[in-house]
Amino acid sequence: MERFCLVYKAGERDEGKLLREFLKERQISKAALIDIKFNGGALLVNGSAVTVRYILHEGDKVEVFFPIEEPSGDLLPEEMPLDIVYEDEYVLVVNKPAGVASIPSREHRFGTLANGLLGYYQSKGIHATIHIVTRLDLDTSGLMLIAKHRHAHHLFALQQRDYGVKRRYEAVVHGVMDQRQGTIDAPIGRKDTSIIEREVREDGQHAITHYEVLRVGEGWSHVSLHLETGRTHQIRVHMAYKGNPLIGDSLYGGSMINIKRQALHSCELCFYHPFYSKEYSFFQKLPKDIEILLEEKES
Repeated sequence: MERFCLVYKAGERDEGKLLREFLKERQISKAALIDIKFNGGALLVNGSAVTVRYILHEGDKVEVFFPIEEPSGDLLPEEMPLDIVYEDEYVLVVNKPAGVASIPSREHRFGTLANGLLGYYQSKGIHATIHIVTRLDLDTSGLMLIAKHRHAHHLFALQQRDYGVKRRYEAVVHGVMDQRQGTIDAPIGRKDTSIIEREVREDGQHAITHYEVLRVGEGWSHVSLHLETGRTHQIRVHMAYKGNPLIGDSLYGGSMINIKRQALHSCELCFYHPFYSKEYSFFQKLPKDIEILLEEKES
């Protein structure tokens, strides 16, 4: 069974450096090194096993073999049609339809994107568990970023912390917004009376949403939204807080007369690929149900 491996070559500035420091500079975490040491990974220099205390020399070939990942026994593989927009040995970009949960929960144990991804991995001989970088709500459609390995997920998590993974959404909301563009900077936390619902509250987590109105009609607005942070239900909560809940979002005050789910789509995803050292950008047009909603509103 093939293990995920990274290969480096020590340069002139690495002469005399501890392997531990060399790997830290390449963002291999202390937790990953412990995992490698105790769970079947390996550190090789010029083909020989070494420890993190090895002193490097210019020209040394460093190989980092990560342990084979075993999926949780609670996650069962399923055959599922997947709309894969992009794939390489490190990442997947998937266009998720509305009505599919990202990961299993008490209410949705099966039929989730994670179940389908695991089934896909097994059919392709990919030995990995599921690492979802950008999760979407059950009824939100659009682009999601998936890492194929724990270390890749770690690198994307560092990007997310520094706002390096950029996501743009489009939504249809109730009402004509009072400004053509703006920023909502309001902390979000769990509502005391619900295990699902969130709200703007002083003791919540820092949350920032930027918006721009694309078009308006009688009692509605088509809005482009860019997330600076990624809190649960962030767009839905922030738009309701502005007095413009998403059409179809009954949890936060939207009407479901014209559409049976929140009119929210993840249309653009941009990130820096940590293994290919370049920017990647993907766009996914609005799905049919939101297009129909806009056509009905404009007619």
